[in-house]
Amino acid sequence: MKIPARYTPIVFAFLMSTMMVFMMSGVLTFINLGRMPAATFLAKWAHAFVVAWGLAFLAALIAGPIVRRIVARIVEQPGGKS
Repeated sequence: MKIPARYTPIVFAFLMSTMMVFMMSGVLTFINLGRMPAATFLAKWAHAFVVAWGLAFLAALIAGPIVRRIVARIVEQPGGKS
């Protein structure tokens, strides 16, 4: 079963924010806290992920349309249309 096309912006924001927050929260947790037992690191990483994801999802929903308009202005469209 596929999700209807009208939900594309929401699905995109969900997936993009999830992937970005997963990577960034892991890297920043490690940079800030250094080496530690794996269970401790995973618990702190999970907490950082949960805290950051909500904000990242909202930011992606709000910024997505703005960024698409900016990109459309600066990138040549297929067929030479601008």
